[in-house]
Amino acid sequence: MADARRAALKDQTDITGARALIVEARFYDDIQDALLEGALAELKAAGVGHDILTVPGALEIPAAVAIALDAAESQGKPYDAVIALGCVVRGDTIHFEIVSMESSRALMDLAVSRKVPLGNGIITVNTDAQAWARARAGELNKGGDAARAALAMLRIKRRLARA
Repeated sequence: MADARRAALKDQTDITGARALIVEARFYDDIQDALLEGALAELKAAGVGHDILTVPGALEIPAAVAIALDAAESQGKPYDAVIALGCVVRGDTIHFEIVSMESSRALMDLAVSRKVPLGNGIITVNTDAQAWARARAGELNKGGDAARAALAMLRIKRRLARA
């Protein structure tokens, strides 16, 4: 497995008080707990509040994000960033490819069309052992990585909006 490379990001644009939406797929509860722990730690460290929506699986994440973005906007409380968390483990059929590719494609479509900072923390793995290695905060911490990605994009969005 390749070593994780986390370059320090130099952008320190203030994002305290921002609101993030976490949409998590609870198909694998124990792995999801670890992903969520990593994401929440990053949000807390950045001073960013959050709401959590839970959906059955990774394919439901993009639709839930779209629904929540619309609802928050109509209530005058838009989300500043989105974090998608889930786990897809390869099985014996092509369902793995459909779920992993379509959820990622739909999330990218949302991020670009809505111009919303989004961190994709849906891990796609061959085995439970790989899932654990990616989910745990002491290891690859992909939940934390997804939150950091969303926050980095939020900093860029805020910095450029002020320019």
